Amino acid sequence: MATQPLQVSLRFYEELNDLLPAEKQKVEFVHRYKQTGSIKDLVESLGVPHTEIDLILVNGRSVDFHYQVQDGDQISVYPVFESLDISPLTRLRPRPLRDPRFVLDGHLGRLAAYLRMLGFDALYRNDYDDPTLAGISVEQRRILLTCDRKLLMRKQITHGYFVRSRQPHEQLREVVTRFDLRNNLRPFSRCMHCNGMIRPVAKALIQDQLLPHTRAHQEVFGQCDRCRKIYWKGTHYQQMQRLIGWLTAGPVPHPPDSG
Repeated sequence: MATQPLQVSLRFYEELNDLLPAEKQKVEFVHRYKQTGSIKDLVESLGVPHTEIDLILVNGRSVDFHYQVQDGDQISVYPVFESLDISPLTRLRPRPLRDPRFVLDGHLGRLAAYLRMLGFDALYRNDYDDPTLAGISVEQRRILLTCDRKLLMRKQITHGYFVRSRQPHEQLREVVTRFDLRNNLRPFSRCMHCNGMIRPVAKALIQDQLLPHTRAHQEVFGQCDRCRKIYWKGTHYQQMQRLIGWLTAGPVPHPPDSG
């Protein structure tokens, strides 16, 4: 005999609604589920990766991702809580990593460069496939940033975020806000090109690599300890400073042009 479909009521809260079709956003809706299974499978079948979820209430009781959905369940799904203490409940998201490090998918190269500019360890290559990204995230304890929701649905991934915006400045603000990074910025300490660390270097050691105008007008330099790229406080530095100011001051109508 065929199994009767389950009928449940669901409501998603706050930014989780970004991941739902318009008719399911910010309302309670009825969903018919073809077979019994875990609540993780149910919410991910609706397009919401488990890494986005901090709390699920079923009939008013907090449950974990292994809970088996029952006919008639009333389900409320919540994102991360920044200020509300929910410690007595079953918090689903693992504790934040103390030293946030990232790995990014192939669509987020500019975001990777911006995170490095702020001083964060951001691993990126445009040829990483999904299994490689998932493996790096788990093995190196890196937060996976991606534009691919299905990648975040892999069971082994514990720390990840679906980047909503397609504009690099807005992507950066999203990540800084989501992971509360404003107090962890170490601007210009990391190479935007390769993710290495920038160390002070004497001008005499690199002056034969400088263009005449730079050699004549700049005295303070840094050099990546990995790729040997040279940095100084020129026009690009000033543009990056404006971007950092925009991030730390809060939203403005238009982000600065950072090149």
